[in-house]
Order: sequence, then C-alpha cells, then structure tokens
Amino acid sequence: MTESQGRTVADCWLTRRAPGWRRTKAGIPGASAVGIIALLATMVGRVVPVVGGPVIGIVLGLLLSATLGRRDSLQSGMTFVGGRVLQIAVVLLGAQLSLRQVLRVGVGSLPVMIGTLTVCLTLAGILGRRLGISRELRTLIGVGTGICGASAIATISPVIRARDADVAYAISTIFLFNIAAVLTFPAVGHLLALHQHAFGLFAGTAVNDTSSVVAAATSYGAAAGNYAVVVKLTRTLMIIPISLGLAALTRRGDGTVTLPDRSSPITAIGTVLRLVPWFLVGFLLLAAANSAGLIPGTARPELATSSTFLITASLTAIGLSTDAAALRRASHRPLLLGLTLWVAVGVTSLSLQALTGGL
Repeated sequence: MTESQGRTVADCWLTRRAPGWRRTKAGIPGASAVGIIALLATMVGRVVPVVGGPVIGIVLGLLLSATLGRRDSLQSGMTFVGGRVLQIAVVLLGAQLSLRQVLRVGVGSLPVMIGTLTVCLTLAGILGRRLGISRELRTLIGVGTGICGASAIATISPVIRARDADVAYAISTIFLFNIAAVLTFPAVGHLLALHQHAFGLFAGTAVNDTSSVVAAATSYGAAAGNYAVVVKLTRTLMIIPISLGLAALTRRGDGTVTLPDRSSPITAIGTVLRLVPWFLVGFLLLAAANSAGLIPGTARPELATSSTFLITASLTAIGLSTDAAALRRASHRPLLLGLTLWVAVGVTSLSLQALTGGL
C-alpha cells in the first residue's frame, strides 16, 4: 500500500467516526481548563475547609466568566463537565450509603418536601398572576424552584408548550438563586447551629438544582452532603406526577382528551420511566452494592474524594458557562417571583422541621 493510499484509508476511517471524534476533540480544551481550575479550587478548599472546594470552584468560574467573558471554543467541554460529570459524581455518592439509609431518609423527608413543594407551586400561581407573568413562565419558575431547577424546566417546557424566551428567563432566574444558595446557605446553617441532618434536609428541599444542593451541603459537612443528596433525588421524582398533571391540564385547556390511552399501557409506563433520571438509578444501584458488601471499605474514602472533586469540577464549569449578560437582561418580574419563591421555600423548610422536631 502506498503512502497516499494509506492516507486515504485513514481519512475514510476518520470520516466514518468523525461526528464522535469531533465532539470529543472539541470538548478537550474546555474540560482541561475546568480541570485545572477545579484542582486550584480543591487546594484552596483544603486550606479553607469551612468554604470548601465546590463553592470556591463556582466563585472562580463566575469571576473568570465575568472578567474574561465566555469562550465558545471552551463551551462544549464545559457543558459536558457541568452536566454529565456532575451526574457521575452523584452516582458515586451512593457508595457512601445503604439502601436502608436511602429509604429511611427519603420517607422521613416527605412531609417537609411535600410542604415546600405545595407552598412553592401555590405561591407561584398566585403571585405570578399578580405580577402579570404568563402562565407558562410562572409554571416553569415554580417547578424549577420547587423540584429540580433546570432539569425540571427542561422536562416541563415541552409539556406546557413554553416558548424559548420563557425557558431562557426561567433558567436564568433559577440559576441566579442557585448561586445565591451555594454562597449563603452554609452561613445560614452555621448561624442557626443546624446539625448535619437538619442542614441536609434544608438544602435538599430548599435549593433548586442538584449541583447547588450538592455544593452547599458538602461544604457544610460530609454527613449533610450524603443526607441532602438522598432528599434531593427523592424530590426529583416529584417531577413525574407534576409532569403528568400539567400534561392533563394542558390537554384540557386545548379541549382534547385528558384520559390516558388505556389501549397502550406499555407506552404510558415508558413515558413515566423516561422521566426518571438515569443517575438516580445509578445512585440506587451503587447504594445496593454497598448494602451487599460489594464495595470494599478501603475504596469508600477514595470514591468520596473522587466524587467531591467531580462536584468541584462541575460547579466550576457551571460558573465558567454563566452568561452574565443574559442574567442582566432578565426582566425584574421573573426575578422578583424567583426571589420570593426561593425565600418562601427556605423558610417553609426550616419551619416544618421546627414543627416536626427536626431542628
């Protein structure tokens, strides 16, 4: 085979694999930049453990994004680290828990979880209408605050047929208060002298996005982090009944049939299962493996350290990806609604814990 023929064969081979290879190659610069900053944040976090690497990571990312601006060439890698890597970190946290602990924490958190969700969605409807915010936008902000941040917004938006502008406003609003929670909630916990489980329940029910829950709780303590993750994953499952309910209301508003298609139960089950995040399944599987003694005791600290670093990296990526200009362009009315819901959910969480003797 001649050299030119060899190049032709190689070119054909690369062409067949080009889409995947191009995506991987495009993501390397962004992922590398995030990794370097996350290492720095981890080292600083060890010097200032009361703040922790994840919080320092998101602060560094925000500062760099604000001063240097967003770099499109880095966006692919940062998006991957901020999304998929965070989900892997959540899965690894399952190695620290048993299924019995997961079940106990999940069931025990239900009164506070349902209470905060009820307050959030009710207030979103009433106050959003008073502020003149469209039904779609107030619904997105309500479910984003009450359930699981951007993930809930992404899930609900096609269900209620929200406009792209409404989705952008809702995500910007939710993201702003995610950052505020990461920076302020640990200080609130120390001020109120909350024990680890109380803070874990507080963060798990009152912080919007999974990344922010993990960052705020792990900076407060390892036990708080583990507790908060279980609460948050249980709370994430609320997206299933909420999505189905909103779908029924949307169909009713359109004058279409609201009952499910009884002739295809498999399709209905598949629709529900698709709403369950894959990382929740992975988390439970790893917790089951830990319960069965399949994870050596010596491996757990290493898995915990790896998970913390991945969380730091994902928060760093989220900070770097922040579009400060988009946040500034957001209307004051959605921001006011988001602020009110954020405060109301936090106060409700602490109040219900006090009423049930959890504090």
